[in-house]
Amino acid sequence: MLKGKTAVVTGSTSGIGLGVATALAKAGAKVMLNGFGDPKEIETLRRGLEQSTGSTVAYHPADLSKPDQAVQLIEDAEGALGRVDVLVNNAGVQHVSPIESFPAEKWDLILAINLSAGFHTIRAALPGMRRRGWGRVINIASTHGLVASVDKSAYVAAKHGLIGLTKVVALETARTAITCNAICPGWVLTPLVQKQIDALAARENIPAEEAKGRLLGDKQPSLEFTTPEQIGELALFLCGDGAAQIRGAALTVDGGWTAQ
Repeated sequence: MLKGKTAVVTGSTSGIGLGVATALAKAGAKVMLNGFGDPKEIETLRRGLEQSTGSTVAYHPADLSKPDQAVQLIEDAEGALGRVDVLVNNAGVQHVSPIESFPAEKWDLILAINLSAGFHTIRAALPGMRRRGWGRVINIASTHGLVASVDKSAYVAAKHGLIGLTKVVALETARTAITCNAICPGWVLTPLVQKQIDALAARENIPAEEAKGRLLGDKQPSLEFTTPEQIGELALFLCGDGAAQIRGAALTVDGGWTAQ
């Protein structure tokens, strides 16, 4: 389906991003991975994904908290892989604290990575998409782009902003074959969520399994985690012809969280 296309997926060395990158590579796209981690492990991951999918897979170490590196990621992907047809803004960080004790530097970091990086990568990728007459921008937001939770002021603000950015880009590209949409997962068992489970378990002195159940029970009526593979399949659908008139949507994959 994506043979001849190239995708950039930020924050794709693990979790949701890796699930999306895998789905796109399986569909024939060349993929540029991005994220942090041990260089040897990332190279093993890159090579394994390339071998298992038969697609070209590259890696770029851009630090998306830095605007110039976010832009460089797109420019280098165009140079190395020839074009950027699909952009998936997935990179994200989290910090949990009441607002009056929320560190200002954490606020700045979360807004930079979870929101501003998307602005910079979209701004850099859109001209090429317009020249070629086709493109897909997929922003991985969150249920927290639609509803709030306590102690997550920066994350909630950034994800609400990312959905707003999604709508603006969708309107600005409405008369083209470029679409922009957001995916809003609920609880997905990623390293980011695992840290929250571990923190709850430590704070309440309970087993990790019980902490996991508490997190799901509070928010996600299905009592099941969404998987990175499911997010990847939705991203792949958004790249297809069947999604050509889905524009500016915030698609929830949250086990009923926002239906309550």
